[in-house]
Amino acid sequence: MSETSPQQTTEAPKKKPNNKWRWLRWFMWLNVFIGFILLPVVAVLFYALTIYPTLPDPAELKEVSYQVPLRIVTEDDKLISEIGIKKRIPLEYHQIPERMTQAIIASEDENFFEHGGVDYKGLARAVFELITTGQKQSGGSTITMQVARNFYLSKEKTYLRKLNEIMLSYKIEHELSKQDILALYLNKIFLGHRSYGVAAAALTYYGTPLSDLSLDEFAMIAGLPKAPSAYNPITNPSRAKLRRNYVLRRMHDLNFITQEEMLAAQAIDVHAKRNSTIIDIRANYVAEMARAFALEKFGTEALQNGLTIVTTINSQLQAYANKAVQQGLQDYERRHGYRGAIQTLDQETLKNSENLLKTLQGIPKFGDLTVGVVTGFEQKETHVLLENGQKTTLDFKSMTWAAPYKDVNRVGKKPTKPQQVLAMGDVIYLQNLDNQWQLAQDPKAESALISINTNDGAIHALVGGFDYFRSKFNRVTQGKRQVGSNIKPFLYSAALDSGMTAATTINDAPVVFHDRNLEDMWRPENYSGRFYGPTRLRMALAFSRNLVSIRLLRQVGIANLANYLNRFGFPMEEIDQHRNLSLALGSVQFTPLQVVTAYAAFANTGYKIEPYLIKEVRDYNGEVIYQAEPHIACRDRLCIEGDERNAPRIIDPLNAYIMTSILQDVINIGSGKKAKALKRLDIAGKTGTTNDQKDAWFSGYNPNIATTVWSGFDQPSTLGRSEVGGRAALPIWMSYMKEALKNEPNEMIPIPEGLVNVPIDPETGEAVPPETEGAVFEIFREAYAPEIPSISQKQIELITDELFE
Repeated sequence: MSETSPQQTTEAPKKKPNNKWRWLRWFMWLNVFIGFILLPVVAVLFYALTIYPTLPDPAELKEVSYQVPLRIVTEDDKLISEIGIKKRIPLEYHQIPERMTQAIIASEDENFFEHGGVDYKGLARAVFELITTGQKQSGGSTITMQVARNFYLSKEKTYLRKLNEIMLSYKIEHELSKQDILALYLNKIFLGHRSYGVAAAALTYYGTPLSDLSLDEFAMIAGLPKAPSAYNPITNPSRAKLRRNYVLRRMHDLNFITQEEMLAAQAIDVHAKRNSTIIDIRANYVAEMARAFALEKFGTEALQNGLTIVTTINSQLQAYANKAVQQGLQDYERRHGYRGAIQTLDQETLKNSENLLKTLQGIPKFGDLTVGVVTGFEQKETHVLLENGQKTTLDFKSMTWAAPYKDVNRVGKKPTKPQQVLAMGDVIYLQNLDNQWQLAQDPKAESALISINTNDGAIHALVGGFDYFRSKFNRVTQGKRQVGSNIKPFLYSAALDSGMTAATTINDAPVVFHDRNLEDMWRPENYSGRFYGPTRLRMALAFSRNLVSIRLLRQVGIANLANYLNRFGFPMEEIDQHRNLSLALGSVQFTPLQVVTAYAAFANTGYKIEPYLIKEVRDYNGEVIYQAEPHIACRDRLCIEGDERNAPRIIDPLNAYIMTSILQDVINIGSGKKAKALKRLDIAGKTGTTNDQKDAWFSGYNPNIATTVWSGFDQPSTLGRSEVGGRAALPIWMSYMKEALKNEPNEMIPIPEGLVNVPIDPETGEAVPPETEGAVFEIFREAYAPEIPSISQKQIELITDELFE
């Protein structure tokens, strides 16, 4: 029997761990660690150490300065203009109506007063909508985040910018109150049409202060921040209404308004329209001068730093000046006939009322004119539709002046019925005059007026032309024109300075001059064409006798007069171009500003003042950063010798008074006697007319106000044969000064010491006994006063004749 071995069992060998999978697991956990722990920690540390410290300090927002337009105002704080790219009116929180804040919170950030700067629910909702729809349905930014973005960050859409926005929001919330944050937002946001902030938007869209808006208007503005163009009530009223109604619903959902208020506001049609800044007084030439001053003094930042330029302009006097110039030019137009309608519309256009109004509104208009179209006639009345849709009638009596214009010296036949002037469809200019609309036209001629305080040169009123937007050329400061007889008072003052008197006689007779500085022979004449023989200087100036003035210049000397004129501020470079006898008749060219400055010396008893327009400049916080320091005439105050503010004396007070008394005779008996209608005891002045009536002037004053008016065409040509200074310029001066002098005492000008009244023969100018028949009294300086004889020269001649008969 064979023996069997026992059964043997063997164990399967153990498998070695798979190193591949071990390394894979380790690598995955490492990535998790790096991706979710290490990298975030490093990123946070990197951000905290490098980027976070560079974020702006929100404390700066407590002293934030906005880009605010330059404001230009009158001395009595009436707005002349606002100049700047951005329209903004910053408000404190307490100045913002509650309805405005409610509307903004409802539309932009309903949890504003609860969150700490970031609304995580809102962010999560925005992210979810983006993932599920692929589009951004609702914003995740809070008002605080928008403040951070608007003040500190760019508009690029990156995760880093969003992180900075969130971090800044927390910093802002820690530094500022909710009220301060909301005020910053409501002052900063762009709301369309160059309007930044809700206050500016209220004026732009509704022409009213923010506090006066209605509920629907608050909601309309609150709907704009999301998309100022897409939801703009002017350019896209249908979408703007949808957005407004959404804001109103949100206000109702948040219990800010009742359902009745919501429905009532939603029922209101969109009625926004673009409004300009509310201007208190029209003075656009002044505004441009002030703007130029600001740029020169403070640079381009002056237009955005919220500066306020306070001018010397008096709003009431400026209004009077505007009216005087515009009416004076219309009066000139009416003297020279009607040039015809602007255009004539066909019947089809007249029947389409909507297009008709658009057509009328598109026609340029200037000054105080409006546009209308003739729609029919009824007997002596003309029916007119105005550009604003109103209807009116023109009385034929108001258009009898409208004979056809031929040229400046001729008009056609005077009309007897309105159809001889107008026709159906005629588009015409109209002027509201004497509480009724009257036919008018856009004047071809121009005019300028400048009025200053004679004591320190402050400019009370300035009109550089009929309308700044028709022509930006400022004729007061830039318009150099021949001054004509407006120069004569300075020649006569020079004669007094040389020792002559107002009684000195000069022969007014024909004369021919050969002046090497003038071409060929010169035969000057008086305007009347007549000659008056020996004439006292007083009468020669009162009646503006040319021949006397030329002979007087020969006696005074051209060089002496040139230097004398320069004393009054007339530039020597211009005077040097006219060093000939024509200087006596005003061949020199000066601006109205230069002329009125010179006349002020007669008014203030002989001091040279410098005109100025800018009284002071205030920064955004109201601090004065510029203050004018004008030279002041010393006549009514005790002057400290050597004081830099003392205006220099250029003529003695006796000379100034005598010249004023002569210039008062210009108004009492001479070329300016129309001004007697003002019934003033204290006014003096002088007319001026150049060859062929190309320029018409009147310069005049009382002791405190001097005013110069010029009228003419920009391209020198005759105004018409009869358009002398006393007709084309003086009425404008009178219209203005009638109002400007209302608060000035109507008193005789005080006579200074050192003058005496002496009876003279009005024909010879020689002194005569007081009882002499026909004698008149003349004013003399004591040093130049003639001795009063016991018997007159005429009496001596009469006695002599009797002795030898």
